[in-house]
Amino acid sequence: MSYRAASLLQKYARNPAGVEIWLDKKIPTGAGLGGGSSDAATVLLVLNRWWQCGLTQRQLIDSGAALGADVPFFIFGKNAFARGIGDRLDEMDIPKQWYVIVKPPVHVSTAKIFTHESLTRNSASSIMPTFQNLQPFRNDMQAVVFKEYPEVWKAYSELSRYGFALMTGSGACVFTACQDRNSAYNIYRQVSDLYEAYLAEGLSKHPLLSV
Repeated sequence: MSYRAASLLQKYARNPAGVEIWLDKKIPTGAGLGGGSSDAATVLLVLNRWWQCGLTQRQLIDSGAALGADVPFFIFGKNAFARGIGDRLDEMDIPKQWYVIVKPPVHVSTAKIFTHESLTRNSASSIMPTFQNLQPFRNDMQAVVFKEYPEVWKAYSELSRYGFALMTGSGACVFTACQDRNSAYNIYRQVSDLYEAYLAEGLSKHPLLSV
């Protein structure tokens, strides 16, 4: 996706210098964490400046949507409520939290889940206040993934022992949110003996938002 992002932007370059891109992957693939999308968004943000393309954020978002539905969110660079195909974004406030993320030993096929006959396609729309008030919310893909990938269900069941858990995107990771680092770390210590696990602090802005 990073290569495709660079190729997409090259035609706008006023300073068409070559570029060598190295990826040091920290976010696991097939995990529903948007790793590839965030890589692509970062390439667009950096090369827009490096190549002096002069594209606005809106233009970058529109370009990013052609690469993947999650790319616009990372270009937007703030906590947001997404509508449409992910390109209509409204900034929203989310309390600062820490997250424990568990990755079961399985790779989930996004295409398989999105085309699954059991996937709910007429569920009620979510509204922004649901997320701002931290009311319980859902992931319509979760039941389908649990059925097709029992390993994800097992990881979810384990993490649910410590609080409200939810699957990330189309999987395979599951996560729970905590109010402070100590609470999150205590859970992390328990689950990291069983699974590949991560302790992460929530961000309100992308580190490259001002680029």
